[in-house]
Amino acid sequence: MRSSIAFKLFLTILASCIVVALAMGMAVRFSFDSGFDDYVEKREQQQLDTLSQLLAADYAEAGHWGFLADRRDRWWRSLRLARRDLPSERRHGEPPLRVTLVDQQGRWLAGPPLRPGAEVRRLPVMVDGRPVGWLLSPPFFPQVVSDDIDQQFQARQLRATWVIVGLSVLLAALVSLLLARVLLVPVRRLAQATHRLAGGDYQARVRVGAPDELGRLAQDFNRLAHSLQRHEQWRRELLADVSHELRTPLAVLRGEIEALEDGLRPLDAAALASLAHEVARLSSLIDDLYELSLADVGALDYHMTALDLADIVAQASAAVRERFERHGLSLRVQAAPGLALRGDRQRLLQLAGNLLENSLRYTDAPGRVEVRALRQGDDVVLQVADSAPGVSADQLPRLFQRLYRVEASRSRQHGGAGLGLAICLRIVQAHGGQLLAQASSLGGLLIEARFPRAQKASKDRHEHTGG
Repeated sequence: MRSSIAFKLFLTILASCIVVALAMGMAVRFSFDSGFDDYVEKREQQQLDTLSQLLAADYAEAGHWGFLADRRDRWWRSLRLARRDLPSERRHGEPPLRVTLVDQQGRWLAGPPLRPGAEVRRLPVMVDGRPVGWLLSPPFFPQVVSDDIDQQFQARQLRATWVIVGLSVLLAALVSLLLARVLLVPVRRLAQATHRLAGGDYQARVRVGAPDELGRLAQDFNRLAHSLQRHEQWRRELLADVSHELRTPLAVLRGEIEALEDGLRPLDAAALASLAHEVARLSSLIDDLYELSLADVGALDYHMTALDLADIVAQASAAVRERFERHGLSLRVQAAPGLALRGDRQRLLQLAGNLLENSLRYTDAPGRVEVRALRQGDDVVLQVADSAPGVSADQLPRLFQRLYRVEASRSRQHGGAGLGLAICLRIVQAHGGQLLAQASSLGGLLIEARFPRAQKASKDRHEHTGG
């Protein structure tokens, strides 16, 4: 529990609330003490002023201070009128007071005697504009409150302040606990789903809540899980397809070798040619898989130079024209001159050859294949279109997946491993282009490779490298 995020978040919020509560309690306490001291000081000053006025009135009536000696209760009456907190009657003698009365010459008249040299506050008793005596009071110390009522009030306020602070801390603990639980609900869901995903459950998904950072994190997690699930499916399909592709030539080789060993078939040139054909097929499959793996990790070498796409198309078409004629297919080439681009000549020849080989294998005879090289805007385009059979619209986006073939019309009986178009896609992407598949006007398939022309490709590369 102590290592969980919920506990740490609870402690963090609680500690913050405690610090705030203590700071508020101390601030309130300081504000109260400061205001209370100021209130007590002003009250004492007001009481001294009232006492001075009462004594001045008594002095004006008597004409001298002798009335205090004649009647000691006059001093007590003046104090009671000035300080309403004193009892109405004297009890156990005169209570301790904070004021002393002296005459104009400084002789003691009433109140507690002051020790010599003591620091005092002096307030005159004015009669007819002249001082006839002085009220002497010790200086006010904020930390000393002598009155019982003031002390009780101050103590009650202090207790109330800390009681409020304690209740605030308890309330903060409850709120912190609730917040820690509520805020970590989506985090806990993400943690559980991540644990499932790490265990290989690629169907794990998280419910997306509010559109905040955690909501966006949940969306990203769901996309990640979907990508991993899709790649896991592709991996399994790839392993199944590769094992199938390897099994077929190996089964043929094993069968023919067993037939030769058993004497069911003579060891002649035809048998050796059949074995060589299966070995070549197996070697071609392995080479294609190796080349595709290099293309996936970006390890294929490309030597970019300025070239003409029309020359590439002419050379690739000349290499397969005789085979097209033997299969009953007509090959028509339309290539505009001066289709300049930057690329690797050998890779582009491989691209054109693979596209032509794909049409050669999967176009029914008699049929037609048209190759067009042209310029469209800023792009140089290579198109290879063939006649029936065609490909359904839902299968067109999957043609460039490795080992994928349309089983209905472009099946394994035509040869190949379904890697040619996947390699073509990597070559086109390495040249900064796009490879698209769509229905052909001839009734079959149209594959289009679109490249940026030489000047534009050179400019983009120059800007990308900062040169």
